[in-house]
Amino acid sequence: MKTALLARASRSSAQIRHLLEVLLIALVFVTAWHFFVILSEVPPYMLPGPKAVFERLVSQWAFLMGHAYITAVETLLGFVIGVSAGAFLAIVMAFSPLLCRVIQPPITASQSLPVFAIAPLLVLWFGFGLGSKIIMAVLVIFFSVTSTFHDGLRRTSPELLDLGGLHRLSRWQILRFIRIPAAMPSLASGIRIAAVFAPIGAIVGEWVGAKGGLAFIMLQSNARMQTATMFAALLILAVMVLLLRYMAEKLTRLIVPWQDITN
Repeated sequence: MKTALLARASRSSAQIRHLLEVLLIALVFVTAWHFFVILSEVPPYMLPGPKAVFERLVSQWAFLMGHAYITAVETLLGFVIGVSAGAFLAIVMAFSPLLCRVIQPPITASQSLPVFAIAPLLVLWFGFGLGSKIIMAVLVIFFSVTSTFHDGLRRTSPELLDLGGLHRLSRWQILRFIRIPAAMPSLASGIRIAAVFAPIGAIVGEWVGAKGGLAFIMLQSNARMQTATMFAALLILAVMVLLLRYMAEKLTRLIVPWQDITN
């Protein structure tokens, strides 16, 4: 009991220290940005100062949050669907080598296509609403989940597989009770990667064509030379990515709690 409390206190202090380090880095960055804008006398329409961005963020808070909500919904739905589809596909490929040989080439080839080439087609097929943006986010992230999880499923320890054979487990039982649990750390890595790239898919979809969202605001602000508004939208997007990454870290600790102890 005492050991568990000490471990929890150690993790809490490490998290607080990490948060302070992040805040210190952000403070240094904003300070350097502020003095660079003053000393270089760069025009505000090219690079606004942090004060102008903060003022725009406060004055247009409701407007920006309304569009941030659209991007957040697209990102979260794309993340959940992409992770679920990627994990399911990895299990199917691990269970059936024949299906793996059939499915893997087109999946790999699809990743060579630039996302900006696919996005206009998705907007054309599924419209300017949430559908095309969610599908774009799914396409961006599901491959990383599929590849990392499938790699973990393929690299199961031979000793564990021999143990399953010794107990006369079926292929499905070996997959369910041995290979999938052993591959959970690989799935956790794929989820953490997906958390970073999911917003990119939504933003690319909005960039090509949308009725709202942070990328929509960026495009409109750029066309009107409202650079401070564009930077405010970028700041909100950065915070959104950090929050999604934090949520992914919490989720992966539930999936592989032993990594939280050892790392």
